[in-house]
Amino acid sequence: MSFTNTPLYGGAITVDLPSKFADTSQIREVPDHQEVYLDSNGYSSIVVEILEYQEKGSDEEALQYHFADLIDEEDSTNILEQGRAVMAKLSDKPVYTLRFIQTPPTNTNPNRKVPEYVYIHLMLLRLKEQETDLMISVNIPHYPGEYEKPKEGQTTQLMEDSEKVKDRILETFDIKDWSLFEA
Repeated sequence: MSFTNTPLYGGAITVDLPSKFADTSQIREVPDHQEVYLDSNGYSSIVVEILEYQEKGSDEEALQYHFADLIDEEDSTNILEQGRAVMAKLSDKPVYTLRFIQTPPTNTNPNRKVPEYVYIHLMLLRLKEQETDLMISVNIPHYPGEYEKPKEGQTTQLMEDSEKVKDRILETFDIKDWSLFEA
């Protein structure tokens, strides 16, 4: 898998993203606080969001707050792992992770394409001094007949590829212009 160093928010942030991912704002409107990249050969996406810093009892509670805001209540959600991580270029800033599977309700519309489930990596970078939470999600939908089902206890190739993407984001994510968070 090849990666390209990608400027976000006008170059204020840089990160290596898969080379085959394209900036969604080139084809549809994206809110100013988001950067959205879609796999040009599939359905996977990477979303970076600048959010208001959440003063909760703990950083883990802030992660849960953003997670609850992200998920669709109609979907079934299975949390696989919650933990901490380090962004190599921002190693003094706390990063919290959540890995989960979201399963939509049964599709009752045969004309609508719905994934069996979506495998998601969520990373939350806490920037207390800037009163900002940066949330990054790597979303990997699994559509029926479009991926090889894993053997019991194993993961799909899509899941394995998403681990590489998550790891590369943690290695390369960098804030070049801190004034992005002013005002």
